Amino acid sequence: MGRAEEIIIRLASWFELTAEALAALMVGIGLTVVIYHAVRTWFTRHQRSYWWTRVQLSQYLVLALEFQLAADILATAIAPSWNELGKLAVVAAIRTALNYFLEREIKAMKPEGAAPDPNRARG
Repeated sequence: MGRAEEIIIRLASWFELTAEALAALMVGIGLTVVIYHAVRTWFTRHQRSYWWTRVQLSQYLVLALEFQLAADILATAIAPSWNELGKLAVVAAIRTALNYFLEREIKAMKPEGAAPDPNRARG
């Protein structure tokens, strides 16, 4: 193995670890945000809806799934055996399906008459 190849493999390993850490961080932040708002709602009797809480957590989970998929792709790029490629295909399919259904659920949960999201790009 050449020096350049070794550097690329190490760099890819660090990116994989970073993507996995970011995925865990997104889940942690999502849980923290939802718990904070749930407690705040409970103590102040603020009318934050169940819908809002689910959408917030779902958005963090979707982002975490994207980071996990990126980590899996990097792991397979480092050690591409047929076994690893097969695992990646299965994991990618499952995560993509989860992501698709979470996104669909987020859109379906939007209450009737709700204002459009100003942060969402028009297309």
